Amino acid sequence: MKISGVDIRPGNIIEYEGGIWRAVKIQHTQPGKGGAYMQVEMKNLIDGRKNNVRFRSAETVERVRLDTKDFQFLFAEGDMLTFMDKENYEQISLPADLIGNAAAFLQDGMDVVMELYDEKPISVQLPDQIEATIVEADAVVKGQTASSSYKPAILDNGVRVMVPPHISSGTRIVVDPYSQEYVRRAD
Repeated sequence: MKISGVDIRPGNIIEYEGGIWRAVKIQHTQPGKGGAYMQVEMKNLIDGRKNNVRFRSAETVERVRLDTKDFQFLFAEGDMLTFMDKENYEQISLPADLIGNAAAFLQDGMDVVMELYDEKPISVQLPDQIEATIVEADAVVKGQTASSSYKPAILDNGVRVMVPPHISSGTRIVVDPYSQEYVRRAD
């Protein structure tokens, strides 16, 4: 499906110069002279390269539709992650860097969505919000203003996040695995 270069949004998968790319960041720019353009930061889904490209409104790109399948995370071994197809129970091992920093949030038995291009897995989508337990939280510093009083804490998976001052060690919280930010206290 062809779309205009200025209609690209973060998360879109496009075909560009023979490769499959995911738009990571976009910035719409209208210079004083000349036409407006979309500055797109893209990541190649096959080899991981990054690229910054300017697309004008007259340019079109091919938007790629990926097949999605439900998988379950089984275990990590070294830098390889093993998943199981929930339909036919086949197992597949993928490198951890395919997921990036969010790989730290994978939990045994977690349901994920795998994106496939020509039957080849190119990315794994975790749930948007994941529960984790705080194992270490710094003490609140008296005198800090309420607006900036977030404090560092370490989760049970070793990831460091900033949390509000009322959150203490042992508390279950909900975290966004992609931005690695505190969302709310777990119920």
